Amino acid sequence: QVQLVESGGGLVQAGGSLRLSCAASTSRFSINAMGWCRQHPGTQRELVAVFTSGGNTKYADSVKGRFTISRDNAKNTVFLQMNNLKPEDTAVYYCGASDDDYELNLERDYWGQGTQVTVSS
Repeated sequence: QVQLVESGGGLVQAGGSLRLSCAASTSRFSINAMGWCRQHPGTQRELVAVFTSGGNTKYADSVKGRFTISRDNAKNTVFLQMNNLKPEDTAVYYCGASDDDYELNLERDYWGQGTQVTVSS
């Protein structure tokens, strides 16, 4: 079992910034890849950013150049710095953890409860 607790969501104007944080805790699970997904109202979740166990990062095309994922391996914590936010970034953001080195699976892996991000125009 893995527990993931997100923080840092909120309301921001378009063009603004937010920083999301997620702390993972586990007694048995081997945490390798960590990352973020989001869900817009009425749609399926989509992967936003992944930080692999090897230190590589991957982003959805819609956030490239605006979002940056980082990680503190010693604390099993992952961050998402979101700059130049747009109204279409409004969604619930979820933190995830996987025992896979490279990928996060929306169905198979562990996900937190989510934090709301709202971007006003």
